[in-house]
Amino acid sequence: MDDMTFFHQATMKICGSLDDNRMIRECSLFLKQFLPLSSMMLCTYEGDKGAIRILSLTDNLPKESRDQALFLSPESLTFLETHTDTGRVYLHGQQENNPIVCELEYFLKLSRCSEIVLSLKLDGELLGAVLLFSNSSDEFNAEHARLAALLHDPFAVALANVLKHRELMRLKDLLADDNQYLRRELHHISGDEIVGARFGLRDVMEIVWQVAPMDANVMLTGETGVGKEVIANAIHYASARRNGPFIKVNCGAFTESLLDSELFGHEKGAFTGAMQGKRGRFERAHKGTLFLDEVGELAPAAQVRLLRVLQDGCFERVGGSTPISVDVRIITATHRNLAQMVKDGQFRQDLWFRLNVFPIHIPALRERKSDIPELVHHFINRKLKTYNLSKHPVIALGTMEQLTAYEWPGNVRELENMVERALIRHLSQEEWQPLQFSDLVGELPEDNATRQDSGNTSEHLTLDEAIKQHIFSVMKNTGGRIQGKDGAAAILNIHPSTLRSRMDKLGIPYGRNKYQDRNNFRFNCLFETDNVP
Repeated sequence: MDDMTFFHQATMKICGSLDDNRMIRECSLFLKQFLPLSSMMLCTYEGDKGAIRILSLTDNLPKESRDQALFLSPESLTFLETHTDTGRVYLHGQQENNPIVCELEYFLKLSRCSEIVLSLKLDGELLGAVLLFSNSSDEFNAEHARLAALLHDPFAVALANVLKHRELMRLKDLLADDNQYLRRELHHISGDEIVGARFGLRDVMEIVWQVAPMDANVMLTGETGVGKEVIANAIHYASARRNGPFIKVNCGAFTESLLDSELFGHEKGAFTGAMQGKRGRFERAHKGTLFLDEVGELAPAAQVRLLRVLQDGCFERVGGSTPISVDVRIITATHRNLAQMVKDGQFRQDLWFRLNVFPIHIPALRERKSDIPELVHHFINRKLKTYNLSKHPVIALGTMEQLTAYEWPGNVRELENMVERALIRHLSQEEWQPLQFSDLVGELPEDNATRQDSGNTSEHLTLDEAIKQHIFSVMKNTGGRIQGKDGAAAILNIHPSTLRSRMDKLGIPYGRNKYQDRNNFRFNCLFETDNVP
């Protein structure tokens, strides 16, 4: 075999795999046809440590030496600095002048044998060496050394690729560990406790614990803002997929043309602006859970593609033709009546059957008002961390009754927003002053009876009437008390004398006995506006 054919075939063996153990094994089998080769070893030089690390070796060398570092003596380090010419080959007869070979023989516990040492350099940097061993001390000759020298460049490139690949795998493992840690932290920050699980959501959580260990698709229904995403999060982290990704998609946040790309990804050049390929949410959710929020907003074309994924477990990227298989659990959420949408032809019936395997309805906040006090304290504690505050403010007297009386059309999300507004306003007040909600929104009623009695008149109140109604609300909550820490003046953040003066001007009586007959006072005080000066 001529040198060119030898070089070509050897290069295919050397550079044919990033698995260094496989490369050494196949290369050894090939070279045995031309050299009296018994074993082979690939090493890398770690200059910062002054050591040689054994990356891979053939099976007839000690396996425990793999990935072990040999720290070189000062004599060997000096030899490296002066005898590392590119492609230089050292034969057994010269090993007395090569202390590194002697140290390697001792480290590997080898008896006296022949060696060919090929030092590997790339772009002027010493990467390591390839060592070829024979069983006797005089088998290798100059022709063998010449053939080995022909393979310097393929071995150097292969070693560089192996090192880069190992570093890439190390970084990939680090990234996976970091992602796992961040997922746990985000789960902890977002709250691993379901507020209301012992009261208003107790029945829901019992169902969640039943279905979470299964891989069944779950559909969460309920009004906007009831916490469907929180329940989906709980299902994922209580399942066997808890260590996998939890990917969220709001189906109503993307146009029909973009939703396909978001869900299934796209290939480079699939459409204008697709400068590179992109993985979709399904690919990112592999071995985990995909949460499709507002699934009722899916366009008909996206419904068809989603149905195929649920049936076959595979899909193609936009602009691609290669099927991609995924293992994903689907949790969907909607505030719409999908059953009615199916009847109206707006949602595919077969897709609805696939998604609605295990439905869970989450009640609105007005249906579980017993959770409001716990939710208020939960949101206060969360916002205190957000605003870097340490002291939990005292809640004004009567606040919980007022919040419980409200219907909360925006559900838990509206309550959270109101708590945040109250805390922001409280930052400008003294610490001892109570946290109050009564003056945040005009639609907060005293109770449901007030809403029915007043009708829509609150929309047409004058400024004096609005102030009059608000003062009355505070006076009612304090039981007619004006002074003191829990009095109306402290809640309204004005001087007691100023409050009395304002009440006199608006025709609002003060005195605790005036607030006992609440219905009669509400009629006389709030809605007989002729007495207002």
